[in-house]
Amino acid sequence: MFKGRHFDRSVILLCVRWYLAYNLSLRNLEEMMAERGISVDHATVHRWVVHYSPELLEQFNRRKRSVSRKWHLDETYIKVRGQWKYLYRAIDSHGDTVEFWFSERRNLTAAKRFLRKALRRHGRPEKIVIDGSQTNREAILSCDTEHRLQDRSRRQLKPIRIRQSQYLNNRIEQDHRAVKRRIRSMLGFKSLNSARAILGGIEMVHMMRKGQAKYAYNLQLSLAEQFDLLAA
Repeated sequence: MFKGRHFDRSVILLCVRWYLAYNLSLRNLEEMMAERGISVDHATVHRWVVHYSPELLEQFNRRKRSVSRKWHLDETYIKVRGQWKYLYRAIDSHGDTVEFWFSERRNLTAAKRFLRKALRRHGRPEKIVIDGSQTNREAILSCDTEHRLQDRSRRQLKPIRIRQSQYLNNRIEQDHRAVKRRIRSMLGFKSLNSARAILGGIEMVHMMRKGQAKYAYNLQLSLAEQFDLLAA
């Protein structure tokens, strides 16, 4: 993963972890590294974050614990180059992150892409809680029908139950805050590709803090220890 890099693996991982986990700017990290006698430009740190976040997230997803069969689904706003984009997210009944999807648009197509990704990775939930969005309701009904038609197990699959309630969906509204808190200090993203990569890294750190990795569930490993395991 780090072959051919000018800087040591430990320096790269430290910068990536600090940027994704804490309210630090790229220039903050440049200064902090300089205090440790390491000369690294803030633009280089940004390239590391964009490059390694998807790779670390892929490794994390291979080690992610299974989620429960009751989901809460919602989307939140993310600003890219001064324009609002959309981050679709789902958590389970325990508050663990099920899946997320970053989209340029907020429509039926985007909602269906997100749900297909979640169903493919995590199987069918028994129930999905949403707010008053008719678009999300239509997406669930469509993907549920599609999934049952494609099923070859010959089992009698029950339809996914949909519960629409703003009050019951406060759980995921609260969960959005941990992700948005880190994004707020970044003052917006400059491109869709970097936004997608960095958001994936932020979501990964959020899942790490929840103990969603199989290897961290009972061991209570620190973020640094979990990063080292993923990059080993």
